[in-house]
Amino acid sequence: MEKEDLKILAQNLANPQGKKGIEIGEMMNDTNIGMTLESIQTLLIEDDEHILEIGHGNADHVKNILNKATNINYTGIDISETMHQEAIRRNAAFEDQADFVLYEGEKLPFEDKTFDKIFTVNTVYFWEQPVEYLNEIYRVLKDNGTFVITFGQRNFMEKLPFTQFDFKLYSNTEMEEMISKSHFKRMKISEREEQIKSKTSQETITRNYTILTIKK
Repeated sequence: MEKEDLKILAQNLANPQGKKGIEIGEMMNDTNIGMTLESIQTLLIEDDEHILEIGHGNADHVKNILNKATNINYTGIDISETMHQEAIRRNAAFEDQADFVLYEGEKLPFEDKTFDKIFTVNTVYFWEQPVEYLNEIYRVLKDNGTFVITFGQRNFMEKLPFTQFDFKLYSNTEMEEMISKSHFKRMKISEREEQIKSKTSQETITRNYTILTIKK
């Protein structure tokens, strides 16, 4: 891909817009579904819990969350108007259990200690003030809650041609150091590996990623 095409791809991975954004959203769902389902599994969702997902994309996976237990309430939050509308459209059958919120990307528009479980997949690269944002997540998480953050490891991500454009990459050590500066106190690291289709070619590549389970 040409440099300009890579830049457009990077912009749409961060904030999908319009018709191109819908296409990117479908591609992200396809390539990230393994990471997403592993993250959902790690949450250990129980009956009657309220789940928050940060950066839901087209939210084609929400049914997998609602099927984990009974009386689950899901809230998805995103900065992309395109993904917000796609998520609502794709989850019309679950409107009594799933709510989608469009926001500006820094302050979470929720009361303190609202959610039992919070998770996010492949969004940390775009957080402008990551420690402050982690503290926002801490604020809206219940005292006995769980926060799961999933990200591609630096040594994998830096090989991808589009990550040169406005991606902030992290190794496990760098991520642990950043989280230690926030209010969160405990974390457990789990490393994974999977085969995925490249976003820029037809070849299959090996992705190394990390799931961090974080507690207050």
